[in-house]
Amino acid sequence: MTPSFDLIGLVVADMAASLAFYRRLGLDIPPSADTEPHAEVTLGGGLRLAWDTVDTIRSFDPAWKPAAGGPRMSLAFRCDGPREVDRLYADLVEAGYPGHLPPWDAFWGQRYAVLHDPDGNGVDLFAPLPGV
Repeated sequence: MTPSFDLIGLVVADMAASLAFYRRLGLDIPPSADTEPHAEVTLGGGLRLAWDTVDTIRSFDPAWKPAAGGPRMSLAFRCDGPREVDRLYADLVEAGYPGHLPPWDAFWGQRYAVLHDPDGNGVDLFAPLPGV
């Protein structure tokens, strides 16, 4: 049997704060998950995105420490169009989430923006530019 890619896991310091961010990106996460040590959603195509608290991770890996330095990965969300990239980026920054690179027209043919979730993970917003 060949392994199949099934889940992306994020370790979070504050479950409710992290889930609030991802709800703003349109993920359907039940409010009851805010107080749980583990939460997950199934995305289109069957891939799952999961969140675990630091305490949950340390329950089976007591020596776990967060990575040092900048984010080493990012999650990219495709938007309906360039205006949606601009709107969503502005909405999230206005709500207090840290913007990193404001929307720009990237040379590879997309409207692109980068911000960080409450745990410092990179979150990219993108949409194809018209005519590309």
